[in-house]
Amino acid sequence: MKKILVTGTAGFIGFYLAKKLLERGDEVVGIDNINDYYDISLKYDRLQETGISRENISDKIPVRSDLYPNYRFIKLDLTDRDEIIRLFKDEKFDVVCNLAGQAGVRYSIDHPFSYIDSNIVGFVNVLEACRQCRVEHLVYASSSSIYGLNDKIPYSESDKTDSPVSLYAATKKANELMAHSYSNLYQLPTTGVRFFTVYGPWGRPDMAPYLFMKSVINGSPIKVFNHGNLRRDFTFIDDIIEGVVKIVDTPPADVIPYKIYNIGHSRPVKLMDMIAAIEKATGKEAVKEYVGMQPGDVYCTYADTSCLEKDFGYKPQTDIQEGIDKFYEWYVNYTD
Repeated sequence: MKKILVTGTAGFIGFYLAKKLLERGDEVVGIDNINDYYDISLKYDRLQETGISRENISDKIPVRSDLYPNYRFIKLDLTDRDEIIRLFKDEKFDVVCNLAGQAGVRYSIDHPFSYIDSNIVGFVNVLEACRQCRVEHLVYASSSSIYGLNDKIPYSESDKTDSPVSLYAATKKANELMAHSYSNLYQLPTTGVRFFTVYGPWGRPDMAPYLFMKSVINGSPIKVFNHGNLRRDFTFIDDIIEGVVKIVDTPPADVIPYKIYNIGHSRPVKLMDMIAAIEKATGKEAVKEYVGMQPGDVYCTYADTSCLEKDFGYKPQTDIQEGIDKFYEWYVNYTD
């Protein structure tokens, strides 16, 4: 059993990771600032699923789960440097999984400072706390967005990633560079995970699968960007979590203890095929509104997962229809 800090546990991936680690017997401390980037009710409902009641949550005060004796949650912002350092010194974590941060490509166009505060300032606070407290392994969320204008597909971890097309992507690339410097200077084992279009039950309402599902069910028009000429490496949440857990347990042991892994389905899906999967799951036809390309978007994401397969014998397997069917089942129950 390890003592693990998971940041962003009111968020989509952080919620699932905390739950998985608790179910296997780890002690978990979760933190999240519960910002209003999207409806906070969904964030509080995720916390409730892990036994953390909304009425018990106060700033900087630990709340113990009613379902998992080994789980405590703290409403805390990563930019609060003094509190973060104090938390690390008090708790003495074995492993840190940093999944907090400001998400979203399009949102970064109009809200740049949210990304600098959360993804840059917050991340260096985590790095410094890990260094001071000699954490055994830092695992952190990167993104497929960092591949930017790279026109070589599938994307490999060894590809150049110096041409991001959004501030969000630039902050994720900065995280990888900052982590490398700490791994080099202080022998802090760090592993960055480049996620590819994660979807599934409890997913983010700003992501296409959720937006499209809601609109198709309600009979509302959906905006089909670039007239449907987009492909995404949609990756089901259970596949993501299985890969992350394998990574958590294996800190890099290279001369510079630093690694990067793609986690994606490695089978990009046409946007129109994803819409068709939703139509099949719901039994309703989508009302499509075709529009142009959005600033900061890329035409295709496609993960080369050979490093993940080589090191862990693991490759995501859930196909788009199976994943959408599970998402639909959850969505109907949740919205009811």
